Amino acid sequence: MGTEITLEIAGMTLDWSKNSRGADHGALFQYADRKRIHSDQFNYEYFEENNEDPASMEMGFVRKLKNVLPRLDLLGFTRDQAKLEYLRAVEICKEEDRDDDTVTPQDIMSFEEFCAFVTSQPVETLDNVYDGEKSDEQIKGRFSGDRSIQRIPHPSLYEQANGYSERSYFGNLLGFLHPYSVLRLLAENKQNKEADVVWQYGPLVENGWAKETEFVPHARRPQTFLIATEGSSDVHILKHAISILRPEINDFFRFIDVEESHPFSGAGSLVKFAEGLAKIDVHNQVVFLFDNDAEGCDAFRRINKISLPPNMRATTLPELKQFRTFSTRGPQGISDADINGCAAAIECYLDMASVEGASPLVTWTNYKKDLDRYHGALADKEAYTKVFLRQTPKSIETGEYDTSKIRKVLDALVTECTSIAEKALADLGSS
Repeated sequence: MGTEITLEIAGMTLDWSKNSRGADHGALFQYADRKRIHSDQFNYEYFEENNEDPASMEMGFVRKLKNVLPRLDLLGFTRDQAKLEYLRAVEICKEEDRDDDTVTPQDIMSFEEFCAFVTSQPVETLDNVYDGEKSDEQIKGRFSGDRSIQRIPHPSLYEQANGYSERSYFGNLLGFLHPYSVLRLLAENKQNKEADVVWQYGPLVENGWAKETEFVPHARRPQTFLIATEGSSDVHILKHAISILRPEINDFFRFIDVEESHPFSGAGSLVKFAEGLAKIDVHNQVVFLFDNDAEGCDAFRRINKISLPPNMRATTLPELKQFRTFSTRGPQGISDADINGCAAAIECYLDMASVEGASPLVTWTNYKKDLDRYHGALADKEAYTKVFLRQTPKSIETGEYDTSKIRKVLDALVTECTSIAEKALADLGSS
């Protein structure tokens, strides 16, 4: 008979394979998600009678959908990508003869209607009991007689879809989309966000159809992003910020090794590094991150003249309203000024009240003629960095350290990375 392995949400199959690993879903999970999971593929009474531990048979990965979502973003499976995939299915549907005079291409669901259908019933509320005595209509349950199903954009899907239960039938109706796109749309129902996404490999491995080494969590190297920064301090701050504030996606990010020194220190060197990578057609996903100061903005302006490939993006640290009034020192003495685009290096995004006895102050230095603005630097920036690097998830939970600004940096970084991944998926789908 063989052994099946499935990717499921709330017991509804999204993807499956028999007698082999099939698609690699490891990027949806992290090491902490490897757990024992109850399995329907073996007899627990046998283990009890023989006093054996079924642990190896139960091994798999499980993660709440709400915690899978940020990983889907970085894999490119956004709502917009799901819409693009759906519209492609619509075009295919219009091109093919559905052999149904009652349904015309104009009757096909809009994407918004389809999303409403997908999210109308939380997956866990659908019946999932197998009963060999049930008729097809009884299996379909609440979907029986629903003529809107005929408007799903897949040739004869409503005729071909079957299942052993209401839940499996519903899953089959969505099967024309990528499993990750289905997860993305299901997540628009709040109850579904609390459902478990499960990839259980124990039975497959124990029955000899695969090796445990084939089931590894975390993003694969081609799915990761190299974050190239101006200096070593940026690397240390960003790595620590991701580890304590966004641990659910920390494996998606790589940084230049700065253990001894930064090989491309400074905004100008980073521009040259970007130009070199673009010319040699490196396929890695890369984000070049510049400070929100005069040097960084000037470098960003220059890098925009380079024709970067789709797998590379350049951006600056985000402008923040908190920087519109910041204490500065120049030839005219101390005064408040807007340091956005002039002096907001990454240290400014840390908690400015964290260093005891210090008052945040930017000192104006050199004038950038091309931008018609002065460049500034935060005084004693190393002190702010040291305090931040001592923070732990537990200390952050207390709220004593203000992470609001550095969180905005991470949000902006994730947005750029998501755009790269989304574009890669779109190009793959259109090729």
